[in-house]
Amino acid sequence: MSRLYGDPIEVWTRDGEPTQFVWHDRLYLVRRVLDHWVVAREWWKTSEGDPGERRFWRVEASPGREVGSYELRFDTAGSGWLLMRAWD
Repeated sequence: MSRLYGDPIEVWTRDGEPTQFVWHDRLYLVRRVLDHWVVAREWWKTSEGDPGERRFWRVEASPGREVGSYELRFDTAGSGWLLMRAWD
């Protein structure tokens, strides 16, 4: 079962891919990237007229021994990361 969040997170990357992130004051190490996709935003829905992109990663990550699946999103227009979803 998955849960939706949309929580801001701090993310470290290597070659554009997330390698670790902090969520709820816990450091998660990305063990594996399961999927990656990009969604272009519609220019008419942005106040600046710059559509930017939303880049998504579905990753396996863990703060310790227990590994979970997480969906991370980076918004190029706002330069911010969000944890969008977590799977048990």
